[in-house]
Amino acid sequence: MNPFVQVSIDDGIAILRLNHPETRNALGGPDTVEQLVDAVNAFGRNPALKAVIVTGTGPAFCSGGNLTGLADASKRARQDPAGIRHQYLHGIQEIPLAFERLDVPTIAAVNGPAMGAGCDLACMCDIRIAGQSARFAESFIKLGIVPGDGGAWLLAKVVGLARAYEMSFTGDTIDADEALRIGLVTHLVADDELMAAAMGLARRIASNPAPALRMTKRLIREGIHSRLDSVLQMSAAFQALAHHTDEHAELVSGILARQGTRKTGTKT
Repeated sequence: MNPFVQVSIDDGIAILRLNHPETRNALGGPDTVEQLVDAVNAFGRNPALKAVIVTGTGPAFCSGGNLTGLADASKRARQDPAGIRHQYLHGIQEIPLAFERLDVPTIAAVNGPAMGAGCDLACMCDIRIAGQSARFAESFIKLGIVPGDGGAWLLAKVVGLARAYEMSFTGDTIDADEALRIGLVTHLVADDELMAAAMGLARRIASNPAPALRMTKRLIREGIHSRLDSVLQMSAAFQALAHHTDEHAELVSGILARQGTRKTGTKT
């Protein structure tokens, strides 16, 4: 079987594809989780990287957890619930932690169904763009289980508490238009335009300096759960670092040069 994760990097932009279309890109065991976590961790270690696009190969973004694996876990849980807890803590829950650590801006290009853990994977990204065929469901309740991968925290941050309750309590599937209406995605495009739209956004992000991008993302993430004074302290420290970068100096010099040219009327 092909590797679950396929990564390509070009001009500061990485594309991470979930690459098991035969399973609709299900998160189907330790190997798939490990590949995904390893890829995200590697992105964080690459100082030249400015944006990451996460998408799926085939007609689905990610169908969630593998049902066979869930059935096996349910059988083993009757004899060893502590072991199942350990499996979650050191298995699928490593994925949201890896995304939380990643300072590179991330875009989910949702190319089809994003169900259960697939919906949560999209929510781990900073921005979500959907093709018209995208579908979303926080569907754990339909299997009599809870969001074991962090969805109870992630979804409310994206769509708000009441919408997260509704999606989680009903397990209903929503289409791409509804996802746009409730803010689960920020852009909706035709399926055949999805990657072009994601790349266009990634390039606009990547046109900015990597150090400032990473520090800005970290400040926004910290602002979710920190006090204002704590974020201001961190902002002051990050700003001191940003002022010290070559990228900042070059951008300011360029703006001043253009302003000087306009004032003098000199053509360049």
